[in-house]
Amino acid sequence: MSLQAYQKTQRNTENTKQTEYRLFAQVTQALIEAAKHGKANITGLIDALDWNRRMWSVLASDCASEGNKLPPPVRAQIISISIWVSRYSSEAAQKGASLEPLIDVNKSIMAGLSQRPAA
Repeated sequence: MSLQAYQKTQRNTENTKQTEYRLFAQVTQALIEAAKHGKANITGLIDALDWNRRMWSVLASDCASEGNKLPPPVRAQIISISIWVSRYSSEAAQKGASLEPLIDVNKSIMAGLSQRPAA
């Protein structure tokens, strides 16, 4: 089976939460790897920080759009986290701040995405 066929099948069987969880997992794993190597792999560090920042920026943009169906307080919280992620990522890149807070936030979101709705 080709990679494209696999990706098409995956898109057809995943729901939105599963797709978001998978993206968070991939970005978070990149942050974990970057934290292990630190400035010894500066390209990996900057790439992981940038990927995480871009993901959060897209989430914030989506939450700011009129068509977003999340409750306004949740949308505001996501936008607020996105602003924090952007600022903290700059500190991590420029001053060597730990990536753990970014990893922890992403893992918290992943935990929420993996919860099953109440019956």
